[in-house]
Amino acid sequence: MNDENKTNEIVEVKKEEVTLPAPAVSNKITIDDLKKVEIRVGQIKSAVPAEGSEKLLILQVDFGNEQRQIVSGIAKYYSPESLIDKKVSFVTNLEPRKLMGHESNGMIFAAKDSADHFSLLDVSSEIENGTHIS
Repeated sequence: MNDENKTNEIVEVKKEEVTLPAPAVSNKITIDDLKKVEIRVGQIKSAVPAEGSEKLLILQVDFGNEQRQIVSGIAKYYSPESLIDKKVSFVTNLEPRKLMGHESNGMIFAAKDSADHFSLLDVSSEIENGTHIS
């Protein structure tokens, strides 16, 4: 076709609906949310395996002005003997929870990576039991 035979053609362009991905749900918290979490230094005074469980240890923890029982799934990584007198970080304002029939009054802080390396968040022995972590 040469230019002389061209006619004006109307070309219809269909609009395609483009669905944009939903915005990512943010897992960010505010400083006020963080202030709600009470993190304190506790010294493990005893650790015994929970009967009937390969994962759970029952810890008795000294927080300076009080002792608490905390049940934790760390038996795969730590022997009870290796935990005695360790000072680590705990969340202390969680609602109590029963695990294998044992009441737990807090949660131990730990790190675990994709290669299954595991570590408690140790605190210097110089820091007093019950000290708030901020």
